[in-house]
Amino acid sequence: MKKLLTAILPAILVISMFVCGPLMAANESVIVYSALNEGDMVALQKKFKEDTGINLEYMVFSAGEGSARVLAEAKAPQADIFVGGSMEVYAPLKTAGALHQYRSPNAKDIAPEYSDPDGYWQGWYMGVQSIIYNRDRFKEEIAPKGLKPPEGPDDLINPAYKGLLVGSNPATAGGGYIFVANQIFTRGEKGAWDFITALNKNIDHYTKGAGDVISLVATGEFVASYAWAHDSYNSVKQGYPLEIVIPQNTAFEVGAVAVIEGAHNLQNAKIFMDWLLTKEIGQINTDLSNRYSLRSDVSPPKGLPKVEDIKVSDYDRQKAAKMKDMVVKKFSQITGA
Repeated sequence: MKKLLTAILPAILVISMFVCGPLMAANESVIVYSALNEGDMVALQKKFKEDTGINLEYMVFSAGEGSARVLAEAKAPQADIFVGGSMEVYAPLKTAGALHQYRSPNAKDIAPEYSDPDGYWQGWYMGVQSIIYNRDRFKEEIAPKGLKPPEGPDDLINPAYKGLLVGSNPATAGGGYIFVANQIFTRGEKGAWDFITALNKNIDHYTKGAGDVISLVATGEFVASYAWAHDSYNSVKQGYPLEIVIPQNTAFEVGAVAVIEGAHNLQNAKIFMDWLLTKEIGQINTDLSNRYSLRSDVSPPKGLPKVEDIKVSDYDRQKAAKMKDMVVKKFSQITGA
């Protein structure tokens, strides 16, 4: 009987943790590769330790860099979880066998279209893309030329913005790739590349991460860019003269999480995913990051429009994943980035 209890007790503890409330687990670790913000990870690290007793160790990358690292380490994984970044960056990892199949019981509270049908990754938040501009620099340098504030990407190809824009590189930034792919879905291939060619004339350089452009615009180093609305709103709350415009037919991301195949701390990785998908953590994530939760019982981010008031594009995620190599290559040919 003692042997039987010893065998089943760990499983009971894990199941009870998110059914009856958090219980302290063994003082072990889970290693996370994250495409979330550093500040978000600090808060989640502390909360995860409080709720589970498990140490969370993490490294922050752009979505593209994180995905590339997981892929490069597929035969000798160094992390247990990959979290953040849009779900299309998870597709090549699944194909390469770099992800572990795990269906969290808490995924039942999220619409099935946001889950991998085979259970290799799980969507848990949504972000929408926006145009951001520095209010002060626009007033001083652009408005005197007779232009109104930008309402969408087309406004940024005006020659008045030459050298005053910054962008993110689709080869390394998930948001940068989604922005470019969305031009193909909304304009057609020829129209998209004509637009990128025109926009490139006004862009000073392309950053490695999608969020890197925000501080450059917020501090006035550049006038405008394209960026995630939720990340940009953090700068607004900090008092920077940053304006956020969510255009019609904007792109959106479905941020995901996955257990890495060969994870050394497999059980803790599963506990982390279960924990991440709860209502409480969904609300914490929204309050921290301004992202929209995919759980219907989580309140929307304060200060941003309700998700039902945003007109998003018909973004084909499967096609986006399949055409990424072609898109990145063409973008590099046009921009030299």
